Amino acid sequence: MPWSVQAPSSVVMIRPHFFAPNPETALDNAFQQIPGCRDRDVMSASAHAEVTAMARLLEAQGVNVHLFENESRSNLDAVFPNNWFSTHAGGHVAIYPMYSPSRRAERRVDVIEMLKRCYRVQDIIDYSGLEEDDIFIEGTGGMVLDHIGRVAYAARSNRLSDVALERFCTHFNFEPMVFDTATPAGRPVYHTNVVMSIGTHFALVGMDLITDPVRQNTITKRLEETGRKVIKLDYHQVMAFAGNAIELQGSDHRFLAMSSRGLDSLRAEQRRAIEATVPIVAIDVPTIELAGGSVRCMVAGIHLSPRAEASENQRQDGALVVI
Repeated sequence: MPWSVQAPSSVVMIRPHFFAPNPETALDNAFQQIPGCRDRDVMSASAHAEVTAMARLLEAQGVNVHLFENESRSNLDAVFPNNWFSTHAGGHVAIYPMYSPSRRAERRVDVIEMLKRCYRVQDIIDYSGLEEDDIFIEGTGGMVLDHIGRVAYAARSNRLSDVALERFCTHFNFEPMVFDTATPAGRPVYHTNVVMSIGTHFALVGMDLITDPVRQNTITKRLEETGRKVIKLDYHQVMAFAGNAIELQGSDHRFLAMSSRGLDSLRAEQRRAIEATVPIVAIDVPTIELAGGSVRCMVAGIHLSPRAEASENQRQDGALVVI
């Protein structure tokens, strides 16, 4: 299967040693669940095991996984690195302003240094200073990027500001496509990447959560113009994280990484439509999902060219590199 600009072949993941849903982010994240009286140490061990298993499963598919450790007791959402940085073809890296003050310490110099050491990085645009003006854009959680059609799809929320989106799109040559969402209870969806996932030949979209029918039609048309089949998800499938999936490039094939819960929510015809283009790799992450994110949130895709001189223990195709 040919390579696709949409599907990265390398990713960054963060393995937590202490884990619990973040009460601060629960204020606007309807996907979070209260773990009740579940023991914190048991929950942390389960989260650690889920990230370890997912990293090795991606590695087995031929994805290059850069696995970093998070030993902080306070960075509860560090397992979701795609919110604070993204990478782009041509050697560009963006660092983002985070809505929740408790998440701002997730930004890591060692991750950026690894990118510069192992990949060709031409420039780094750091938007994090916008936090001082209450302007936010939480990376590829706040935006779902169509790298082929050059469109940044973005659901309005506390975690995405129009000003920051316009700056990003100007710097990185994307067209902004902004829309409003609402759950049946009337709450905006906190991140765009739980509503939609864009692959090379298909897109999963929680269309019923987009409040404006005209915008629904515009989004469908733009996606179909790039040759994609639009697969509509209902509210219950979105809540099961069926939209929080990511297409990745393995050693000799692309595949859709999705949580087992998300896959189980799909109807037979939806699954067939996806599998007509790529296989689905189901991943069990029930503990991580308590924090309100799933498989897509757990990986930051690397869209950079590897350095030829990077040593084999730094970057290998299909290798799990523990940092």
